[in-house]
Amino acid sequence: MTKKQKKTLRRILIAAALYLAAAILTRVVPLPGLANLAIFLVPYLVIGYDVLRKAVLGIVHGEVFDENFLMAVATVGALALGEYSEAVAVMLFYQVGELFQSYAVGKSRQSISDLMDIRPDSANLERPDGTVEPVDPDDVPVGAMLVVRPGEKVPIDGIVVEGESTLNTAALTGESKPRYVRPGEEIISGCVNGEGLLRLRTTKLYGQSTVAKILDMVENSSLKKARAENFITRFAHYYTPAVCLGALVLAVLPPLVLGGGWGEWISRALTFLVISCPCALVISIPL
Repeated sequence: MTKKQKKTLRRILIAAALYLAAAILTRVVPLPGLANLAIFLVPYLVIGYDVLRKAVLGIVHGEVFDENFLMAVATVGALALGEYSEAVAVMLFYQVGELFQSYAVGKSRQSISDLMDIRPDSANLERPDGTVEPVDPDDVPVGAMLVVRPGEKVPIDGIVVEGESTLNTAALTGESKPRYVRPGEEIISGCVNGEGLLRLRTTKLYGQSTVAKILDMVENSSLKKARAENFITRFAHYYTPAVCLGALVLAVLPPLVLGGGWGEWISRALTFLVISCPCALVISIPL
């Protein structure tokens, strides 16, 4: 876990402990409403201050309708209704979902970072006069002779011309057992040469080699969203303003039509906001 994730986890644990203590205390000891609010407000602010801050910043910057705004409105509405326990619980579950998402994204980034280690830094190009010069893999033509020393990555796909060795292909295939190669065998880029010196003739340009294709797919994978992810993106874009508009209509229209009862309908509008808060959805999508 990163420092930020550990900090979030500590906040979740502290807020959960404070929430449990507040729930027990308010059940055992009868307290007035303001005292109950003060007790539950402590875990609420511990776990939700960053969500409230993002919601305020979103309003300031004109980006109002996002999940932070809806979470803030729903939980503040729950507090206004006197449902202090529900307000803290909703914010707590939301932060648990955010932690899961952050951890999952971090693991994916680490996997991609590990994969990037297969990218060759240079290729040892053998000139016609027998000298070996490190060059950029992009500058190596098809049919060129490369020298791969022990411990180096195979920079470009090619055929072994001279030398015998073992290749570690774990980064590409997951196979832990080294592969033995001899002259005449084709090898792919990204493998790590074992103990022997290899001379190989390239059969592809670097851009067409195995390692370049793998890296290109990984780097561009973020552009290809799954159907569920696209649906959730569209859903969030329309859901938040629709819910807020519905609550506003519920708070204003019935009292104007029926005459009076503003307090009751505002309370119903706040209840509608709390019920409409997509906490379960927010948690499930990262998972």
